[in-house]
Amino acid sequence: MKILIVKLSSLGDVVHTLPALMDVRLAYPDARIDWVVERAFAPLVEASEAASTVIPCELRRWRKQVFSAETRQAWQSFKTALQAEAYDCVIDLQGLTKSAFVAWLARLTPGGQRVAMAHRTDGSSYERPTRWVADRLIALAPHVHAMTRAREVCAQALYYTLPASLNPGLNSVRACARKQPCVALIHGTSREDKLWPVEHWVALGRRLATQGYSVALPHGNAVELARSQAIAEALPGAVVWPRLSIDVLAAQLATCVGAVGVDSGLSHIAVALNLPHVQIYNVDTAWRTGPQGAAHQRSVYAQPTPSLESVWQAWTACLEGAWTSD
Repeated sequence: MKILIVKLSSLGDVVHTLPALMDVRLAYPDARIDWVVERAFAPLVEASEAASTVIPCELRRWRKQVFSAETRQAWQSFKTALQAEAYDCVIDLQGLTKSAFVAWLARLTPGGQRVAMAHRTDGSSYERPTRWVADRLIALAPHVHAMTRAREVCAQALYYTLPASLNPGLNSVRACARKQPCVALIHGTSREDKLWPVEHWVALGRRLATQGYSVALPHGNAVELARSQAIAEALPGAVVWPRLSIDVLAAQLATCVGAVGVDSGLSHIAVALNLPHVQIYNVDTAWRTGPQGAAHQRSVYAQPTPSLESVWQAWTACLEGAWTSD
């Protein structure tokens, strides 16, 4: 069987789709399972144990330079790679016009089908063209976690029972990591309303230092770098990581003994790496994107933002959960 997953972006959405990919691999061990994704996130999918071939695209960039010769050439190369195989099932897990277009471009085997979600779910975007392209639509509960949504669509699309266990498929990344007594403080996010105050990060870092932990500060752009540097200046011994590609960043994160982060793609990677992790929410959306059930992973929500004390208590509980599970 040949299966194509269409989930283009964003980083957090891609991370939340990784368990669905592993479910498919478990159900069909010999299948070819390809994935179309934005190039920036392709290395993370390639690190998964389940993906056969990753087909990178750059729709975000191409839309800004539609008529350039470079874009035309890149688009043609992408289209050639996309249509190199004919698929028995093409699954659109994005539910947007752009993902529907990619699914429509993909070739099907005789009797092959394009499958998509039948409707919007709470807190997630959905655009009507996904319905026009699909041969079969999967109905979902309206209030569902992002990981569960992707897993259920794949299970129904490919007629297998959803596994009870959840596996993001990043075990090889974890296995190569040499643990350090370091906690990653993941402060960066694309939305300002998800930020946690710098003074809280500094105070948290000082508490971690009293417990014998050093602090690592990742960043993804100039604004986040400036914030990392400001936090590090107040925390002797804190290390500001250089800007890294997503696969190298995941491998570096896997060396940490834990992480505390806001609702962001990198924070979701920490969860997928099975690290003890506290995820900080200023908006009540942890039910849709937060950690699911592990004793060593917790979310903390409050408005306008969780207190230092509530985050510290959650961190302590995560460590206790990690010891219990060991």
